[in-house]
Amino acid sequence: MFIVILLTYIICVGGNSAIIAIVRVERSLQIPMYLYISTFAVLEIMFVTSTVPNLLANLVSSRKKISFINCFIQLYVFNSLGVTECYLLALMVFDRHLAINHPLHYPAIMNNQFCIKLAILPWMLGFFMVLSPAIMTAHLQFCGPREINHFFCDFAPLQSMACSIPFYVLVITSSVAFIDIVVPFILILGFYIHIIITIMKIQNKESKKKTFSTCSSHLIVASLFYGTATIVYVKPKGSQYDKFLALMYTTITPLINPFIYTFRNRDVKGVFRRYMKHLLKQ
Repeated sequence: MFIVILLTYIICVGGNSAIIAIVRVERSLQIPMYLYISTFAVLEIMFVTSTVPNLLANLVSSRKKISFINCFIQLYVFNSLGVTECYLLALMVFDRHLAINHPLHYPAIMNNQFCIKLAILPWMLGFFMVLSPAIMTAHLQFCGPREINHFFCDFAPLQSMACSIPFYVLVITSSVAFIDIVVPFILILGFYIHIIITIMKIQNKESKKKTFSTCSSHLIVASLFYGTATIVYVKPKGSQYDKFLALMYTTITPLINPFIYTFRNRDVKGVFRRYMKHLLKQ
């Protein structure tokens, strides 16, 4: 298990780092769409790093411990990055919606300054929205066993260890989770419905195929993310598959994402091939 997860982590970090490097050095890819893709790659590296290194340490250590402070730092960072991903995926589909439905206005609207501001917004929302439920959970009284039935600190396993949970804590935690998952999902759904309607109106088959290919990778990534998030959080509590499903959500999905963006994107594949040929010639 240690070797499998370690290799998954290395490939995930390496694949996402390659995307960041390619977008950084290749001028033709320095456009809003690839800025958001590289931002997404940074987020994925941070997302897996918030849980996997600690999991790897626990797999080989006889003393599987985490301090109270580190546990709640992990809880806050992991959930903040998850919420950031929700809003960033919505932002990425908004970018494609604007490019497809308003192509003439797109360059003027998506200037560098506006692009950077939009890229920062999901991070601000993510780390702000999780702050209140994280602080409230940290202030609960924990009088039961100190063993967390999970491989990382999350709201459900920690709150289940508390002596009692005030009603307002459950309401705020559930409300924040609902807002952070459902609102971006509705936005993504609405944007994609409008995009599909626009694509269906295109007469030329080649143009229709090319237009759809620009957002197909994002559609797959968004489906994987929301599919796994729904399986993990919207299910009966206490399932024997809890940790396995969480492992899929925290490691496998971030591992697959860079390959989706590279193998399904002509521009990225073209740049990657060019650089590989250049390296081989040397």
